[in-house]
Amino acid sequence: MKIMNCPLNGPRNISEFTYGGEFKVMPDPATCSDAEWADYVFNSDNAAGVVREWWMHNASSYWFLAERHTVTDQIIRTFDPKEIFTQRVEFSPPSQEIAG
Repeated sequence: MKIMNCPLNGPRNISEFTYGGEFKVMPDPATCSDAEWADYVFNSDNAAGVVREWWMHNASSYWFLAERHTVTDQIIRTFDPKEIFTQRVEFSPPSQEIAG
């Protein structure tokens, strides 16, 4: 049985988690091109070696980050996203002009 350490709930069976994709730095949605945004949303590096990934503990809906070696599948560490994110990202809707 493979065990993953949830930063909130402690060690749990890997079946309690859902993979959320590779962690990538988000481009500024207000200034990036459509191609840059599409690359961020849809493409992954799929690198061999140690990568940062999003994971969710299903029972608590808690999202966290893990560093995992993709060749050996060894989980090196798991940690709260607050280590990286110091402030909330706000998405403002595009301004819409009202036809008169």
